[in-house]
Amino acid sequence: MHWYLEVLKQYAVFSGRSRRTEFWIFMAFNLVILILLKTIDGLTDGSGIIVLIYSIAVLIPAIAVSVRRLHDTDRSGWWLLAVFFPFLGALVLLMFMAQDSDPKKNEYGPNQKQVIF
Repeated sequence: MHWYLEVLKQYAVFSGRSRRTEFWIFMAFNLVILILLKTIDGLTDGSGIIVLIYSIAVLIPAIAVSVRRLHDTDRSGWWLLAVFFPFLGALVLLMFMAQDSDPKKNEYGPNQKQVIF
C-alpha cells in the first residue's frame, strides 16, 4: 500500500526515477481496485460510472509512474508512445518495465536503490 500511495502523492511528477517495485505494485493495486469496482458495478446493475471515474482519476499518476520507470532504465518517457503500435509496442514496453534499474546515476537522477530514506 505504501508504494501505491507514494505514486498518488507524486500525482503529476514526470521527472526522476521509479523502481520496479513502485511501478508494479501500483499497477497491481490498480488492477485489483478496478476488478473490485467492476464487480460492485455489475452487482448493482450500474452504468460503469464508478469504474470510469476511478480510471480517469488514476490516469495521470499511471502515466507519470510509467515515465519515471522508463527513466529508471535510462530511456526517455517518449517511449511510452510505443503503446500506439499494436501488440509490438505493448510488448516492448512490458520488456522495458520489467528490466532492472540502470545501476549508475543517469540524466534523470540517482539510482533509487542506492538512495537511503
